[in-house]
Amino acid sequence: MKKMKNNQLLPGAVLLLIFAAWTVLIMNIDVRPAGPNGSVVGFAAFNTWFHNMTGVHMTLYTITDWLGLVPIVICLCFAGVGLSQWIKRKNIAGVDVDILLLGGYYILVIAAYVFFEMVPVNYRPILIDGYLEASYPSSTTLLVLSVLPTLKYQIDRRATNLVIKKAVKAFVIVFSLFMVTGRLLSGVHWFTDIAGGVLLSAGLFYIYEGAVQMAEKAEEREEHGIL
Repeated sequence: MKKMKNNQLLPGAVLLLIFAAWTVLIMNIDVRPAGPNGSVVGFAAFNTWFHNMTGVHMTLYTITDWLGLVPIVICLCFAGVGLSQWIKRKNIAGVDVDILLLGGYYILVIAAYVFFEMVPVNYRPILIDGYLEASYPSSTTLLVLSVLPTLKYQIDRRATNLVIKKAVKAFVIVFSLFMVTGRLLSGVHWFTDIAGGVLLSAGLFYIYEGAVQMAEKAEEREEHGIL
């Protein structure tokens, strides 16, 4: 397995702090009614300008919505890997540490999604099926950019075929760019919602990567009898 030399906990923590600061700014700067039913949004002048420039494209919204199933399938595949190892090794402690942490990481991503659904920072610039839905951070952006990098990360660690590694890398980059750009241009989110999703997902992924590195270093110390 491939192991990263530089721990990613610090950059992950920094990105999460930037996300927190970004959220505070959105809640306090140029906050005024700009959405349907008089809903307010921060950075209203910029957000409304960008929204009016791109317009609303429901076909693009529908495509990106359905493609949001892809990261869910990836999560289920890795859940299958963990379950298979658990059954084969007859002990959950026998599951590879990066897979165990991956499960915890996915739960953390879901928890972040649920939190912002329950505590809306702002709402979508349009009604969806007649309803005003929470929009910050973009849940599709959060899901895609939290899960797709783990696919590349795991393939890099486990695959030996260079062609497979390059193919997965290309898929992750192209799919992620299409989904984020598509969501941005579809007009169902404010620009600041997309930016928030990018910051949060990047921070969470680096935290996961750093946690794996720390766990593997601890295993190495234990193997060599180093306290």
